[in-house]
Amino acid sequence: MRVIFATLVIFGFLHAQSATAEFSIVSQRDEFLKIINGKQLERPLIKLQVSDIGQISGRALAIGVRGTWSWQKGYFCRDLFWGKKELGYNCQQVSFRGDKIRFTSDEGKGDYADFTLK
Repeated sequence: MRVIFATLVIFGFLHAQSATAEFSIVSQRDEFLKIINGKQLERPLIKLQVSDIGQISGRALAIGVRGTWSWQKGYFCRDLFWGKKELGYNCQQVSFRGDKIRFTSDEGKGDYADFTLK
């Protein structure tokens, strides 16, 4: 049961619900880096760091999260692992509002997950 719940939570990084218009789309890597610089991305039971050199690290339900990312054609493209489970590669649209950053899977056509920047 814990594994199923954890999988659902971590997929929040990839999938959640459809996006709304109140967020501003981040289309440039430099703009993205300014937003995340020195910040931790947090959701309930998830804390992630996204470095300026293309690394992702953190924890979700006390299990390590690691991966890499690059900026391609206006999208945050990441390859992510949760423990030993490969979550795969996905390019995501990034949006921003206040202290919230939103990642919308499948180049903005899929589900979204919001993180608080702390």
